[in-house]
Amino acid sequence: MSAPTNGQAAPPRLPAIRHERESREIAQADGDDASIAYLDARLRSERSGSEGAMPPEPVCGCDAAQPTPADALDRAAHAMIAAATGGLSPASALLAWIDWAVHLAVSPGKNAALAVQALQDGLRTCPEWIPGVAALRPPAADDRSDPRFADPAWRTWPFSVYRDTFQAAQAWWEQASSDVRGAEPHHQRLVRFFARQWLDALAPSNFAATNPVVLTTALRTGGANFAFGGRNWLEDYGQWLARLMGVRGVTKAAFKPGRDVATTPGKVVWQGPLCELLQYTPTTAKVARESVFIVPAWIMKYYILDLKPNDSLVRYLVDAGYTVFMISWRNPGSAARDLGLNDYLEQGLMAALRTARERTRGERVHAVGYCLGGTLLSIGAAALARDAKRSPDTVDDPFASVTLLAAQTDFSEPGELGNFIDASELAALDALMWEQGYLDGAQMAAAFQLLNARDLIWSRMMSEYLLGRRSKSSDLMSWNDDTTRMPYRMHSQYLTQLFLGNDLAEGRYCVQGRPLALVDIEAPLFVVGTERDHVSPWRSVYKLHLFTHQALTFLLTAGGHNAGIVSEPGHPGRHYRVATRWPDAPYRSPDAFVAENAPIDGSWWPCWTRWLGERSSGTVKARALEARLPDAPGDYVFEG
Repeated sequence: MSAPTNGQAAPPRLPAIRHERESREIAQADGDDASIAYLDARLRSERSGSEGAMPPEPVCGCDAAQPTPADALDRAAHAMIAAATGGLSPASALLAWIDWAVHLAVSPGKNAALAVQALQDGLRTCPEWIPGVAALRPPAADDRSDPRFADPAWRTWPFSVYRDTFQAAQAWWEQASSDVRGAEPHHQRLVRFFARQWLDALAPSNFAATNPVVLTTALRTGGANFAFGGRNWLEDYGQWLARLMGVRGVTKAAFKPGRDVATTPGKVVWQGPLCELLQYTPTTAKVARESVFIVPAWIMKYYILDLKPNDSLVRYLVDAGYTVFMISWRNPGSAARDLGLNDYLEQGLMAALRTARERTRGERVHAVGYCLGGTLLSIGAAALARDAKRSPDTVDDPFASVTLLAAQTDFSEPGELGNFIDASELAALDALMWEQGYLDGAQMAAAFQLLNARDLIWSRMMSEYLLGRRSKSSDLMSWNDDTTRMPYRMHSQYLTQLFLGNDLAEGRYCVQGRPLALVDIEAPLFVVGTERDHVSPWRSVYKLHLFTHQALTFLLTAGGHNAGIVSEPGHPGRHYRVATRWPDAPYRSPDAFVAENAPIDGSWWPCWTRWLGERSSGTVKARALEARLPDAPGDYVFEG
């Protein structure tokens, strides 16, 4: 509040005082002491007619309570249990089962429907166990929905019986663990998840005696497939033991950063305690005035976006005429246990952003965030937009646009990853991380594998151990094995505040002691979701429409969390849908988005670069890099 500078009298203050009084009554009814103190200061200022500075906005209560000795003892006990169970909470699973079982037991209608379904399945599958009866039935069509049974041999007796009985059991458990009146939806999903894990483990495709493909291969090779499979198992078991004992570097990477992947020429232009900033060598005489500033997730190495030259998004952007900056995160150890999410924001994203703008003479950037990096970018964009609105003379908004790749900002529906997110599970995981100082990459990888155990665990084991076939390595698979660690405090905050509390979407997440809101972001948004994403389900990503008001272009592409983003032009089987929500346009549901936008064949990368070009303000001479700087990919990418 400053005095008028044009000589005119200030407007009457009575309406403002009345508004503050009404707001104080609401805050008093809610018991919001911080807001009451703030409004009292505002009222005193209004009554006195003071033209001094507005009292500072009250800070939110974000700081966690200091742990007590009792907390330390409880954590130690929980850590022992979590270490024995691989980080899973037995209490969470037991609570889910009790809730489901008790409510199912008092639901006679549901029980009757399940009994009828079981009877019908029995009447359909039991006669098939008799060879003569099975031969009278018409041959079953190819089951393309489940690749485990795609081979034609599964249509012959008795293997067709094994398949049909297994699939009937799958369908029955799907029905039994759904729509149980009174049971918590999260508990039903957890029961369904564990039932699927057991069923996938017991699938007939996993056993040599019940898998026709394995038996045929054994006859053809004279059993050599089992010898090769045993060798593969011994190799994997040795590597697992080495990792268990903390020995790193046992597995030789087929694709090495700087040699096979992460080969786009560039320099390390800044190095901090949490990350390095890479700037790539231009390949065009002119570049866009606004650079592209990429914030990858630190859950994996950055070079998911710079794999081999033919599928490198970084190289594609450089060749399209952009100055590209990339953050390369450090792989933290136990000494980094107290680093929080806002440390990654301030010491990582913000510090790197300042360097990128300094190197481009203060020009704004097209910011890009992938996965967890996109969540951090949305936090940073909201914080900077908030500060720019509060102090427009001293703070500017550095973003010409913001692109989020498979990144969630609302965590109310996190998909199957939500099976691992409840208070009990997070208490177990928090205790495990507290004991170690971090969450190890192998522990995270195990959780992600469980989300798609059919393909990532059991089908792979069948192929490598029963058929004796080693999966051919690829750049994407090699990157997936190059795991990182997550500091204790940061990952605990991420899971508790964002996943469990959904603080970012609900306006409770604080930066510099003040809450922020995504609605403050003014930069145009380009948001990418992928159709088969188990980590960031596209319908969850789509929810950003509910928290922003400016132009938002949403693109839904084929593929999963990684393969959908690494979708270079010419990649077979790719398609996407895209539409823009303009300011003040009515909301469209995810189903309406799919229904109203036909798929477009091809990669989504050209569509995105055209969008960036439309939001760039011309070109400048290509920005040369100093020869004295260290070469990309830098040092941090090699930390194990």
